[in-house]
Order: sequence, then C-alpha cells, then structure tokens
Amino acid sequence: MNYLAVKHLHITFAVLSGSFFLLRGFWMLGDSPLLQRRWVKVLPHGIDTLLLVSALIMVFWSGQYPFVQPWLTAKVLALGVYIVLGTLALKRGKTRGVRAFALLAALATFAYIVAVALTRQASIGLLLPGLGG
Repeated sequence: MNYLAVKHLHITFAVLSGSFFLLRGFWMLGDSPLLQRRWVKVLPHGIDTLLLVSALIMVFWSGQYPFVQPWLTAKVLALGVYIVLGTLALKRGKTRGVRAFALLAALATFAYIVAVALTRQASIGLLLPGLGG
C-alpha cells in the first residue's frame, strides 16, 4: 500500500468519524434511544482506531512529526480538545444545554482540524479572511 492510498483511507475515516459524531449529536439532542444501542457505542471506537492507525502510518512514512511540525502539533492538540468536548457532548455533560454547547464546540474543533489538515497552517487567522495572521 502506498502513501496516497493510506491518505485516502485516513480521509475516509475522518469523514466517517465526523459524520457519525454529528449523527450521534442529533440523536443526543433528540433523546433518541438509538444512542444506547451496542453498535452505536462500539462502532466509533473502531472507526477512530483506524483513523489513528492511518495517521500514524502517514506520520512515519512522511517523516513529519507532531511537536516538530507546527501544523501537526495543532492537529494533535485540537484532537485532545475534540475528544474532551465530544465526551461532554455525548456522555458527561450534566445538562442538555452543556451537552449542546459541547457538541457545537466539538464540531467547530473538528472543522479546525480539517482546515489545518487541508492548509497545513496551524493559525486560524490564516484560515479566516480579515483576522490577520
């Protein structure tokens, strides 16, 4: 398998991960019993594991490492924020309002991660016209 194939798999897993997170967010907001299904609780872990494995393969094959490359560092740090916000949104938020806010913040963080991946620029100011950078 070559780098481009792994990159396409990584993109596919990122789209699946983000889409399924959004769907679970809608289910959370609608108090859907689907959130309690076993497959709904297990599938995201499988997708996210494959997403991480493909990322690690690309890191090692490309020789570009987090904490060396600023844009990869930004992605890793934002991923940590996304994970915390995601658990608040879907599990740990005490109120519906907290969960809804965490959902929106997690989706914004996911969008930032995608933007950094596409531009290889860590600064959000470079991504949004008029904010400088």
